[in-house]
Amino acid sequence: MIDPKAKPSSVLLVEDDNAIATVIIAALEDEGFGIQHCTRISERDAALSSVRFDVMLTDVMLDDGDGLASLDTVHRAAPDMPVIVLSAQNTLDTAVRASEREAYEYFPKPFDLDQLVQTVCQAVGKRGAAPTVPTELGAEGDGLPLVGRSQAMQTVYRMITRVLRNDLTVLITGESGTGKELVAEAIHQLGDRRTGPFVAVNTAAIPADLVESELFGHEKGAFTGAIAQAIGKFEQANGGTLFLDEIGDMPADAQTRLLRALQSGRIRRVGGRQEIAVDVRIIAATNRDLAPMIASGDFREDLFYRLNVVPIELPPLRDRREDIPELAQHFLQKAAEEGLPRRLLSAEALQQLENRNWRGNVRELRNVIFRLALMAREETIDVASVDEIIGDEAAIGAGVAQKGENGFASVLADWLESETPSHGTVYHSALAAFERPLIEYALGQTSGNQLRAAQLLGINRNTLRKRIVELDIVPDRFARPL
Repeated sequence: MIDPKAKPSSVLLVEDDNAIATVIIAALEDEGFGIQHCTRISERDAALSSVRFDVMLTDVMLDDGDGLASLDTVHRAAPDMPVIVLSAQNTLDTAVRASEREAYEYFPKPFDLDQLVQTVCQAVGKRGAAPTVPTELGAEGDGLPLVGRSQAMQTVYRMITRVLRNDLTVLITGESGTGKELVAEAIHQLGDRRTGPFVAVNTAAIPADLVESELFGHEKGAFTGAIAQAIGKFEQANGGTLFLDEIGDMPADAQTRLLRALQSGRIRRVGGRQEIAVDVRIIAATNRDLAPMIASGDFREDLFYRLNVVPIELPPLRDRREDIPELAQHFLQKAAEEGLPRRLLSAEALQQLENRNWRGNVRELRNVIFRLALMAREETIDVASVDEIIGDEAAIGAGVAQKGENGFASVLADWLESETPSHGTVYHSALAAFERPLIEYALGQTSGNQLRAAQLLGINRNTLRKRIVELDIVPDRFARPL
């Protein structure tokens, strides 16, 4: 709130949508602000040359240019004036551009008016701290991995921009398949450590007795099979970012050593005597609720507080259904870039996808889109194609469950006869249709035991675990009660 006895603070509003401008002006005048409104960059620059404003609010797309791209001019004219950016271009690119140009805050349209007014009030008290020199990221928008314009994703984008210019530890939470590694990659690619390595390690995919060796390395002869010195992930990530995925599955002993490394900035290889200084930014992620794990003693509370400096929670796809059309088009384009047929989605098919319950979140959507691109018979994917191709998976699973291990050949033969994949696509078509039912059959036969399931399938356990994660299969549902 503004002190009524104080001189009214002045706000420069640069907005060419008169309806939005009218609402903002009324709300800010109710709080005691003095407002000057303009609609063009040229008018903005003229106002800044003659009046000292306490805060500026600016739209991005204006009649005579890009209000965000020209913020360097604003900072030269008023180097200590906070700038709040408003934009209908609700992408990660816009949020990052606002951060790089030292915007005080970024609000995607439509925005919460009360929150905007509160932010303006806070910004008035921040005037006087000169902005730091922005660091350019190269071509705007290049390589940004996240897709979606929903309000839920805007919150994620704003959190990402807050950690780009610092080394604070980040803990990313969210269901399997929501894109936690993509967020970690975005923080690295857009942050100050982007010239250093990005090293990702899935702690759930490493055998418990090898976690410490994987993270910290080992000396020759440290244990049976250590025939040579090995550099661990911490040293590999020196100068860059270390992404610890599935941190909730880390064994207790490794948690203790990880905490010590985070506290001291030094590590010691397994079997080694020398401590080694490392300079890494830590980003951790988990799809598990760590609170009950802390209560049961399965996860160290002090490690949690060390990791949870900046929490970023990713929304499940069911909470951002409005992003599904954009995500689907994005994945169709990716599929075409990887050599699959170029496809289109009918409006009805898109609606069908929006209505599905995506338990596997964005990862499951990606896999379905790639499968549709591979197996659809027509260039435009319609509702019938979605029902047929996605329904095949359930039908195959039911057929396998009914006929058992020896029935795979007959189920496959029936499928090939009915599907008749085009020349050159038989292998990929069959793999897309049969991989999930095959893995689920193996897990069912072994009561969810992944090691025994891998042995039954004749593949490496880590390969199986990777495919379980990518296909969003839940092994626990195959466990049988004792």
